[in-house]
Amino acid sequence: MSAVERAAALRAEANTAVPAALIALLRSVKRIWVVPHERPDGDALGAALGLQGILAQRGVEVAVLCSEVPPKVYEVIPTLDRVLLSPPDWTPDAVILVDCGDTRRAGSVGALVQELPSSVQRATIDHHVSNTSASPLEWIDPKAAATCEMVSLIGVALEADLAVDGGALATTLATGVIMDTATFQHNNTTPRTLQVAGLLLAAGAPISEISRRLYRAKPFTQVQLHARVLDRVERADSGKTVWAAMLRSDLAASGATVEESEGIVDTLAQINEADVALFFKEESASETRLSIRTKESGLDATAIAAAFSGGGHARAAGASIPSPLDAAVAAVLQCVASLRAERGEAS
Repeated sequence: MSAVERAAALRAEANTAVPAALIALLRSVKRIWVVPHERPDGDALGAALGLQGILAQRGVEVAVLCSEVPPKVYEVIPTLDRVLLSPPDWTPDAVILVDCGDTRRAGSVGALVQELPSSVQRATIDHHVSNTSASPLEWIDPKAAATCEMVSLIGVALEADLAVDGGALATTLATGVIMDTATFQHNNTTPRTLQVAGLLLAAGAPISEISRRLYRAKPFTQVQLHARVLDRVERADSGKTVWAAMLRSDLAASGATVEESEGIVDTLAQINEADVALFFKEESASETRLSIRTKESGLDATAIAAAFSGGGHARAAGASIPSPLDAAVAAVLQCVASLRAERGEAS
């Protein structure tokens, strides 16, 4: 198949996949808020800023609102400085949640969205299988590897120039695709994912450089933090579950930031003997953050996360647990053991 034929096939896929009602909304709005989930990752930020770049070509005024300052690791996104932490002085025609199930997942910005007049249209674009959105207009595609994959298709359907600004838009979208596939290593990578990645590469996205900065470039403080935490790795369920916890004191001892803990759970998931990897972050004396990774032979990560009002994907999920670290660890390990027992696994 020639490059022209591949492009035509992707246009046909975009026109089929993207709901017509969503395209109609995006063609009609003049002012819009785009909101990613709290604790935004590369896919959430890339999807929000990517949609902004696509709609800006149509003359739409777009505010990307986030409840926290984006982590520095995502400075690979060239438009990251366009994220706002407070709302603009205008009321939008519509609000779109990206990579986010509902306003509760959007942190403080979610509360602002809830306060908007009912006349403001709402929509959701997400790829999480755990999404239970009640949005009147939604596009939920669990088969998409990343929300950025979906937003790229929106760009194709709207005939946007993805190579604009020297490839900045393509780079923004490619960051999310690379992040959520771990540079196309996860089994969520589909032929369509690679088609989209090829399109973004051709539009100027430096795939290898994005991958390097996300996965193979770490400051010394981050390496020190990972070493401290991984030195305390523990096992349960006859070694089939592995877990480690980051204490608040680890940050002070290593001089690292919370965002530099990214990647620890993925290292745990590399342990051959385990099919469930758990990473706990002590966020305060009464709150713990849980990250989950599972292998094909392991439990559904969303089943673990759902027990603690969290969500995500079958192989990667998370939750915030309103309990001290020790209590959270005990509760999650018990949950995993119970789920294993339900599957008839021997202890």
